[in-house]
Amino acid sequence: MARRELSGLRVLVTGASQGIGRAIATTAAKAGCKVIASARSAEMLAELAADVRAAGGTIETVASDITKSQDREAMIAAAQKHFGGLDVLINNAGIGATGHFMDSDPQVLRDIFETNYFALCELTRLAIPLLKQGRTPQIVNISSVVARRAYPARSLYSSSKFAVAGFSEALRSELSKDGVDVLVVNPGLTQTNFSKNMLEAKAKQSLDHKRGMTSEEVAEATLAAMRKGSNEITLTLQGKMLVLVTRFFPWLFDIFAKKKVRKLFAEEIAARKKAVTS
Repeated sequence: MARRELSGLRVLVTGASQGIGRAIATTAAKAGCKVIASARSAEMLAELAADVRAAGGTIETVASDITKSQDREAMIAAAQKHFGGLDVLINNAGIGATGHFMDSDPQVLRDIFETNYFALCELTRLAIPLLKQGRTPQIVNISSVVARRAYPARSLYSSSKFAVAGFSEALRSELSKDGVDVLVVNPGLTQTNFSKNMLEAKAKQSLDHKRGMTSEEVAEATLAAMRKGSNEITLTLQGKMLVLVTRFFPWLFDIFAKKKVRKLFAEEIAARKKAVTS
């Protein structure tokens, strides 16, 4: 991957109304990028645009639902209309759910994949022709540490992010002939409203996102990786340790995860054993 100067690059950010997406859009504008910010909330996008412009940044917004084909087309059209093309696509929009697989609604899995994977792929498909004509073009997929090691009670979200990881790895090779780089960013726990916006929240134990990185720290790390020309970055010490353990001692995390689940479901396990022996 090539090192790049960010100033002047035309950047499309999805899921830009809050959290990591908003922070990336703001940080990119501060770095001199020309930003197209996309999200469903027109009101929140207007607030973002006002803040960026007040700080001297360049930004245009597109109120859109990434799962709708006409809205994805509108994002690409906006990049052409306002900036004459596109240099960087940052796929950040995503949704999640917690809870054990057998307790989940089948439609939730489909909704998660529709946003986190299928919409990401189809927007990327639309953007590639523009990116091929861009300056130091790049696709940035905001994934998750659970794309490298799945957590129990996060199977739906994890599987969608595993799909993004696989797609990104294949796409990186495919687009090398066109000079388009692909960066995968794996945030760990991050201080956002993500957990409050989940489709389902059925996990017996929640993760303490307040202990995680701020959205601004994730944004800064993302832009640093873009400048450096990295293929992939994993954030937070816990996230890096998880990936390291998974690479060399996958059985260790298996033991830990199974023990944790059995502890949480101790009463259910005891009741089932009693029923079998009685």
